[in-house]
Amino acid sequence: MSKLDGKVAVITGANSGIGLASAKRFAQEGAHVFMTGRRQRELDAAVVEVGNGARGVPGDVASLADLDRLYDVVRAEAGRIDVLFANAGGGEFASLSEITEEHYERTFAANVKGTLFTVQKALPLLVDGASVILTGSTAASTGSPAFSVYGASKAAIRSFARNWILDLAPRRIRVNVLVPGPTSTPGLHGLSSTAEAKRAFVAAMSRRSTPHFKSISACRSTPA
Repeated sequence: MSKLDGKVAVITGANSGIGLASAKRFAQEGAHVFMTGRRQRELDAAVVEVGNGARGVPGDVASLADLDRLYDVVRAEAGRIDVLFANAGGGEFASLSEITEEHYERTFAANVKGTLFTVQKALPLLVDGASVILTGSTAASTGSPAFSVYGASKAAIRSFARNWILDLAPRRIRVNVLVPGPTSTPGLHGLSSTAEAKRAFVAAMSRRSTPHFKSISACRSTPA
C-alpha cells in the first residue's frame, strides 16, 4: 500500500515546477490529485503528465471566485481534502527605488492573499487530522538585493503557519512550511529579464545553495 492511497490532495500552482513535481509524486503514492494553475494549456498538459486520474481546475489563487470554483469541484467529486498544498506564488526583482504599487500588489496578491484564502476556503473540506503545506522561501530570512517585496511576502507565510497551527489545533490539522531553497524552476529562471542576467543569477544561486542548486525534472512553462 502506498502512503497516500485513498487520500485527496489539492495542489495550487501545479502546472509547473515544484507544484507539478509534487502532483506527480502524490499521484504515484496513490492520491486523487486536484491541480490548479492560471493557464489552461499548461495545466492540461500537466494533468496528462501526472495521470492517475488527476483533475485540473484552472484558476488564479488571488481570485476568491476562482478558489470557490476550485472547491466546488473538489466538493462535488471528492467531498473532502486530506492534503492541501498551497504552493502557487511568484515574484520579480525590483530595488527599493524601483518598487511600484503594481509590483507590490502583484506579489502580495499571489503570495499572501492567495495563500490565506486558499487555506481559509478549504477549511470546510479539510478532514480532521489533515495536512496543510505552504511554500515558503529562504528569502524570508536571508536578504537578497532587489527582492525585498518577495522576501516580505514569504515572511508572511511563516507567520501564517505559526498562527494557524494554533487555530487548527482542535482539529489536529498540521501546518508546515516547505522551504526548499533555490530550485531550478521556470518561475525562478523567469525572474531574470536577459540571458546574461539569468546566467549570473543561476551562478549566484549555485554558490549560495547547499549542497547544490536543486533541479526538478518536471519543470516547464512559467510561474503558476
